[in-house]
Amino acid sequence: MLDAVSGRSLYEKNANERSLIASTTKIMTALIVCEQCNVLDRMRIPKEAVGIEGSSMYLQEGEILTLQELLYGLMLSSGNDAAVALAIYCGGTVEGFAELMNDKARNLGLHGTHFENPNGLDSPSHYSTAKDLAVLAAYAMENPIFAKTVSTKNLKIGNRYLTNHNKLLWRVEGADGVKTGFTKAAGRILVSSAARQGRRIIAVTIDDGDDWNDHAALLETGFSRYVHREIVKAGERIDTLEVLGGQTRQVEILAGEDFGYALAPEETPQIVYPGPGFTYAPAVAGEDAGYAYILVQGKAVGKIPVTYGETIEQEETEETPFWKRLFA
Repeated sequence: MLDAVSGRSLYEKNANERSLIASTTKIMTALIVCEQCNVLDRMRIPKEAVGIEGSSMYLQEGEILTLQELLYGLMLSSGNDAAVALAIYCGGTVEGFAELMNDKARNLGLHGTHFENPNGLDSPSHYSTAKDLAVLAAYAMENPIFAKTVSTKNLKIGNRYLTNHNKLLWRVEGADGVKTGFTKAAGRILVSSAARQGRRIIAVTIDDGDDWNDHAALLETGFSRYVHREIVKAGERIDTLEVLGGQTRQVEILAGEDFGYALAPEETPQIVYPGPGFTYAPAVAGEDAGYAYILVQGKAVGKIPVTYGETIEQEETEETPFWKRLFA
């Protein structure tokens, strides 16, 4: 269970264990298409994308659809055929598209993930982890085209009537994604998302026979137990630092950016500035003064840049030339 705003893992069990992921693969497929293609483009369905095993939107060779329509078939109906069509359009070949998927996984730091295909058909070299899927889903939901697609409940495309397989859209307040998955080898897999009052929580289960109820409970717990709090705002005073050789002996240290985090009621955050304890004049307002660390229950959960709050000039001394003191 992941707080998407702060990136905090609210709960995890075997989160880094590699597993088959079935159709939750399509989260990455859809993300690549949303980022790299114009979804209003139209494509003629090639024969290679027709009659793919497993779930399908029943594409016909030669028919013409927009990429957005194929995305709906991919994410609502879990169409393996739509996945192949999109992969060919975006990557040239299924293999070429899988390379794009793995490149994106590396860029997102998904070290427990590797893709062999765009639809999630079982393969020993096709896997991910619950934690990686949560990070991927949180990132993908920031894309407005992706988010609109996966939150759609029902849609008519030509003569096709598509209904989203994600039952949580009807059952959980604020539910707006993301993807179901199932194969006999992988079991039931679910990646869900819900947003309330500016917060978003992502839940992932792998091989869970009661996933609908488990996700509803996880999401409710995430919103009720944890509250996203603004711990520090940009420009807020963090600490003071001694200035050696300065006209003033101390300078304020200010936060360079906002920092918020999801906290349980019993948790109290601390802000620690482990600087050297002093600096030499001059200290210039707005200049980099290092980093401050945010601790929760004694554990570092983030860091922010800090700056000097004012300019402290060097102290005048007898060695300073007369003309420089005269015209200072």
